[in-house]
Order: sequence, then C-alpha cells, then structure tokens
Amino acid sequence: MATQLNNPDFMKFPLEIGAAGAVTSARRQHIREQIEQVLFTNPGERWFRPEFGIGIRALVFEPNGSVLWEVTKKRLLASLSEALTGEVDPKTLEVTVEGQDARLDIVISYQLATINHTERLEFAIEGK
Repeated sequence: MATQLNNPDFMKFPLEIGAAGAVTSARRQHIREQIEQVLFTNPGERWFRPEFGIGIRALVFEPNGSVLWEVTKKRLLASLSEALTGEVDPKTLEVTVEGQDARLDIVISYQLATINHTERLEFAIEGK
C-alpha cells in the first residue's frame, strides 16, 4: 500500500484508451510527459492557460547562440517549476540548453520530491 501512495498511476499523456479503459503511466513517466507538454506546447495554445508552454519547435528557427540558450533556459525553468510543483524538488531542477546549426540540445535533471529519485532527460530538437 505504501508503494502505491508514493508511486500512484496517472492517466497517460497524450490520452490513450485501451481495452481496460484509460492507459496509465507510473510517476516517473508521468513527469516526463509533463515536461514534454511544457516543451512542445506553444504559448497561447491552451485556452485557459495562455502562458503555458514554450513552443520549443519554433525556436530552432531563431539565431542559434548563447542568447537564445539563456532565454530558453530561463523560460523553461519558470514553466517547469510551475508545472511540476509538488512532484519535483524545485532546488534540484536544472536545465542546460545548447545548440548547433538548426539543433537545440536540452538536458533537464531533477529529483522526485516524494521518492528522492534523480532523473536526467535529454531532448534534441532539430529544424527541418
């Protein structure tokens, strides 16, 4: 029972319906799904939360350099801190953003607040 309290099931994002109903994700996968929502949702895309998301795909067409990386890092830290409240220890949330040509490399590391498990996610977003 204690394991279930520390690691409950969450509805998967994007929503999937299987034979038994809604498909679920474990806590670690759910947090990754939340991070992906912040990364890939364009600002203004959500009606009741127009400030949600950073629209990372559009950024690969901006001049790729340290200014873009710093702005993206700050926006991402602010958005993730809000989106992951209660799930991630905010003191452990770290973001690095770098790039080359039409590619952005993002590394996000954090510690889950309830189970003290550290995660490190890497995303490579490339312009076409």
